[in-house]
Amino acid sequence: MSSGRILGSLFAAFALLALVLAASGLYAVVSYAAAQRAKEFGVRIALGATASDIVTMMLKQTGKLVAIGLVLGLIGGRALASLATALLYRVSPSDPATYVGVAVTLGSIALLASYIPVRRATAVDPVSALRLE
Repeated sequence: MSSGRILGSLFAAFALLALVLAASGLYAVVSYAAAQRAKEFGVRIALGATASDIVTMMLKQTGKLVAIGLVLGLIGGRALASLATALLYRVSPSDPATYVGVAVTLGSIALLASYIPVRRATAVDPVSALRLE
């Protein structure tokens, strides 16, 4: 029984590490994209858009990509779950609560990781953005 617990702890540690790496990678990509579009955000603010409009626009764009990734990941996870049947203890490979929990957790972390850099990019002064154009 102890080897199963060690293996489970090892899987959990690697899963947590993968989650942190994925969140930091998404944060870096969205931060870079938001920095590239900072001038556009400044122009939009100068033309009357609010910061919340820009944040909503960017979160919708990021949310679409996250949703596509979640759907593909759930399909791939379900397809490969039969290979891990021997490693599962008291959980079915097609347990819907597990799939929903994973999707909600990953989706929430992805949207939070994208919200922070976009919110920071909306702090661009519209006057300086217009001067750069």
